[in-house]
Amino acid sequence: MESIDNLKYDEKGLIPAVVQDEATGDVLMLGYMNKESLRRTLSSGEVWFYSRSRQELWHKGATSGNRLIVRSVWADCDVDTVLVRAKPLGPVCHTGSRTCFFQQLTGDGAVINPQDEG
Repeated sequence: MESIDNLKYDEKGLIPAVVQDEATGDVLMLGYMNKESLRRTLSSGEVWFYSRSRQELWHKGATSGNRLIVRSVWADCDVDTVLVRAKPLGPVCHTGSRTCFFQQLTGDGAVINPQDEG
């Protein structure tokens, strides 16, 4: 049995955390966690990240109210990424979108936003 101490964190002590909507299976966002944010996520039942830009713990939804309620947390086969299955309480993206993944890359490398198409 592995422990969060045995996960493969990068040289900065971070591990990617993919957040998936537990009801729809949609990928909502990607964030980074350190051991403390992962411990808080597991113990509190709400998602915590480590902000690389602010270099501090970040409780998702603390300012917006759009929290993520943890349903389960999984490690991948290489124990270098975690998957958080969660119930979103409101839009997840800072843009107000339900998910952060709403821009599509086309075969020629263009980035399109299907939400802009009427």
